[in-house]
Amino acid sequence: MAEPLTVPTSLTAQIERLLPSARLGRLGRLRRGLEKEGLRVDKAGHIAQTPHPAGLGSKLTHPHITTDYSESLLEYITPVYTEPREALAFLSDLHTFTYQHLDDEWIWPGSMPSRLSGNDSVPIADYGTSNVGTMKHVYRKGLDVRYGRIMQAIAGVHYNVSLPEDMWHALRELEKATNIPFNDYRSTRYFGMIRHFRRHSWLLLYLFGASPAIDKSFLPEGKVPEKLAPLGDDTYFAEYATTLRMSDLGYQNKVQEQLKICFNSLSNYVNTLRHAISSPWPDYEKLGVNVDGEWRQLNANILQIENEYYSDIRPKRVAKHNETPSQALEARGVEYIEVRCLDLNPFDALGVTEDQMRFVDVFLLWCLLSDSPWISDEECDRLDDNRRLVVERGRDPALTLTRDGEAISLPAWGEQIFAEMGEVARLLDAVEENAPHQAALDALAPRLQNPELTPSGQLLARLKEGSGSLSDTLLALAKEQKQALDSSRMLRSREALLDQLIETSHQQQRDIEAADTEPFSDFIDHYFTKAREMRSFSSITSEELE
Repeated sequence: MAEPLTVPTSLTAQIERLLPSARLGRLGRLRRGLEKEGLRVDKAGHIAQTPHPAGLGSKLTHPHITTDYSESLLEYITPVYTEPREALAFLSDLHTFTYQHLDDEWIWPGSMPSRLSGNDSVPIADYGTSNVGTMKHVYRKGLDVRYGRIMQAIAGVHYNVSLPEDMWHALRELEKATNIPFNDYRSTRYFGMIRHFRRHSWLLLYLFGASPAIDKSFLPEGKVPEKLAPLGDDTYFAEYATTLRMSDLGYQNKVQEQLKICFNSLSNYVNTLRHAISSPWPDYEKLGVNVDGEWRQLNANILQIENEYYSDIRPKRVAKHNETPSQALEARGVEYIEVRCLDLNPFDALGVTEDQMRFVDVFLLWCLLSDSPWISDEECDRLDDNRRLVVERGRDPALTLTRDGEAISLPAWGEQIFAEMGEVARLLDAVEENAPHQAALDALAPRLQNPELTPSGQLLARLKEGSGSLSDTLLALAKEQKQALDSSRMLRSREALLDQLIETSHQQQRDIEAADTEPFSDFIDHYFTKAREMRSFSSITSEELE
């Protein structure tokens, strides 16, 4: 007989003390924005070789439509909203607008890439002739020589969330911490949230992972990992995998593992990243930096820039024009959190749903309000063990995870977390109609006991019922989603804005290029000299380079 589920009294006490203010609307609402990537593919499901459409504007300066690593990898960026459906509506219009400028191409709905033809079939994004544009391009060339381009063709959703200031002030008063400077208090609490997130992010990977299979073109010729089995003529899969995107086939870097960033404090985080962008790595030195006038990478350090560090969650602060991300954090503290472990939902044209956004909101606030002790060196070494198990075997009925040194099944632990999150949903729903946060928990809870309801389970079932071809299946979904988007009507004011941004962004790029007089090598030297300084300034932000 299962033990009854209990909620920690410390969590319940905080909720009860915050609820009166929440019901009076005094805590404000969470703020969130979306960044969503998606490959452009041709009518046969191959990665597009065409340039980023000029009709979408300049990818260097457009605030909402750009590219990530590849010329073919679209990236959409929404404004910040307090209502999830408003962010989704903006994202939908970005998709619809894009399709007005694509010729026989589709937006790939999966996280793992479409059909590839080797490393060089992934074109590196070109951002023009300015120093900023050249730096973005050379950074991507560095990622190529270090990790290869194919890994960089993987797509996902980044979810950016911040708590309203009124809620921070309420928490600070409840904890009798008003003697602590506001930015210091907020940063400390955000890092506590991150630690709890990292201990429990396996739940998000299980619930939302949607990449249990890959096209065979993703793998080097003749090199198939033992964990994968063939499915059809062009697909490999792992029977119980949730998200191969987050496995050692995806965004992984052995060199970065030695950084040991465990998010115990802002100073530790910033100093570790500063060390990484200043410390040469022998293997990268062998690749060369500027060889006979050809830039191969920005430098030979562990990280070229801070954003090269891969993590499933990041503390963020909007950087000023003359700051790096770490300098902004160091100067003014953490402003918001970026969740980076979400696969694209291949069954939704936008790659993410409102229920998912509401769930992540509850999950993050649960992480904030729960006890989150510092991560010891010993725990740091095994912090990702549960995550790795869920990535590769999350839907395995025999899977057990480790909690406080003891084995526990995924459903049992998940149900305990859901019970605690239910208390947090009460807080968020105090200012909502129809309790949408609790509704999101109720909609997703059945996935704990029935793995086939997860996106990874649904996708694998569709593959097995059909031809077994991942690329054919996702291409068919892409075409269906385009038809649905074609029938949707854009908000007129938003369409006018996007039309205006086409020429505005191109003109901004021309202005930047015309104003450049400094040689690129000098520009790079100045940038990294300033980037290594504490609370100092640089000519551009690393955020602009990603």
